[in-house]
Amino acid sequence: MTWPDSAYFRPMTRTALDKEKWILAGIATALLFALYFGGRTTPRSSPQASQRDTSHRHEGFDIAAYLDSAKVRLAPSGLELVSAMEKALAGNSDPGRRIAILRDLAAYWRDSARNPIATLWFTGEYAKLENTEKSLNFAAHSYLSELRGESDPELKGWMAAQARSLFKTSLTLNPANDSTTVGFGSTFFFGTPDGGTPMEGILKIREVAERDTSNLFAQFMLGYGGLVSGQYDRAVERFERVLRREPGNMEAIFLMAEACERAGDRKKAVQWYETGRNMIDNPDVKRAINEKIASLQP
Repeated sequence: MTWPDSAYFRPMTRTALDKEKWILAGIATALLFALYFGGRTTPRSSPQASQRDTSHRHEGFDIAAYLDSAKVRLAPSGLELVSAMEKALAGNSDPGRRIAILRDLAAYWRDSARNPIATLWFTGEYAKLENTEKSLNFAAHSYLSELRGESDPELKGWMAAQARSLFKTSLTLNPANDSTTVGFGSTFFFGTPDGGTPMEGILKIREVAERDTSNLFAQFMLGYGGLVSGQYDRAVERFERVLRREPGNMEAIFLMAEACERAGDRKKAVQWYETGRNMIDNPDVKRAINEKIASLQP
């Protein structure tokens, strides 16, 4: 298998929320995202964040403050249920029981509150306690998929840090897992620790791609890394490899269009935007893409 399991690579939270919104967010075409979706509607961290414990903060994003703000928006019955689960979690030191409660919290935020950030957080927390390769990779890949559609740089950096930590722990359990290595390297594109650079991530992914040229996940993320690092011609080459094998990969199609545009090949960019447009039914999305195409034509 060249891609990670679909449950690992595809976002576990947006699928149930708004598939077409995720598609556009996931293509990383900033103009389309900013113009038509404007980022998330879920609450950010509160002004009180600076007064809280900073162990789970990243450049201004505070998950504890975020959850407090999100709970304010719950219905009374939902707030009562979440508060009860949190109280049970705080009062229980048994790892098995804590894992079960964290799973229940993740399920509530996913299915009832429909909040992707809270879902990711609690999924990651129970994965750390469970400490299995499967659970750690599921949580890490879920963060990685979700953050590619995030426009807030502080939140994106925090999500990258969470994914990096989970991938790193998983690699201690199985250093030979190529999809985990690629995922770990990919987190460097969205926020780097200790003054690192995206190139550190590219080098880790390239090791996998050179060893296994059929690994489409590695090829895709090298293309993404080429966009991030300004190596647009290389990004085009990588996305071409993916699309030869996966011609219906919507994210790769729009990223290819973006790479061609940045490389200065407007004609080819238009062709790829048109290809993607023809695969979408939503009229508002089509309109946004048509405006993008018009901006690239003489």
